Amino acid sequence: MAKTRNQNPVVGDTITLKLYTQNSNNFADVFAIDHIDIVKEHCDEKTCDNPEGNLLVETIASSSVVRDCLGQYHIDLATPPPTYTIGRYHDVWHVQFREGDELAVIEQDFEIYPDLWITSPTPVVYSFDFRFNPNRIRQGSIKWLIIQIVPNVPRQTDLERYYHNLAISAELKISIEQNCGPCIPQEADLRLIVEDELVTERDKVFAYYKIDTTEWDCGIYNVWFTLSYAGNTEVSPKQQLQIF
Repeated sequence: MAKTRNQNPVVGDTITLKLYTQNSNNFADVFAIDHIDIVKEHCDEKTCDNPEGNLLVETIASSSVVRDCLGQYHIDLATPPPTYTIGRYHDVWHVQFREGDELAVIEQDFEIYPDLWITSPTPVVYSFDFRFNPNRIRQGSIKWLIIQIVPNVPRQTDLERYYHNLAISAELKISIEQNCGPCIPQEADLRLIVEDELVTERDKVFAYYKIDTTEWDCGIYNVWFTLSYAGNTEVSPKQQLQIF
């Protein structure tokens, strides 16, 4: 599974680097993405002309850019050693917004982290709490649920850091079922609105899932999460979301 730029990638991971483009507050496609430069901040390269010490690692051709939908693009960047090492990087997108325009330069950041090893006489035994908001949404809204994964661990620096990294890098899925409202089917599987859908927008211990309630009935919905980490699968208790 590819990691996002904010999921603490390490050397050798594939990193999904996204670009969103909007025009007048609406998602809009650009005319062309010419190429993407992957640049590393390198202390030994710092000069007056290059104060950040940026060092070009590779150039990604436009043919590798995937258009996900209107105004949303990504590349999957492989980071094999020795080309990639621990450090801070920029993905620099060279974009032509309209035909005939000069190329605009959009610089975004990501970081490659060291491996986070831990040894222990016990397996991964601690659990996680899940929180999300908002928990009340007006029918017809299209909104992002903000999900937080909270490790339940003793407040010991190394152990807490390890579990935070598990939360950041683990696969997270969401499920939503209708609990009450008009015309609820008797069968549980017919009440499922979302079933084990992978949450791909990740930022450290936070995750973001977009829901469109324009065709949802008013009522109460159960929301729960599935986290896969270190050979474990944790299914959260059901929490409630109201559509009114």
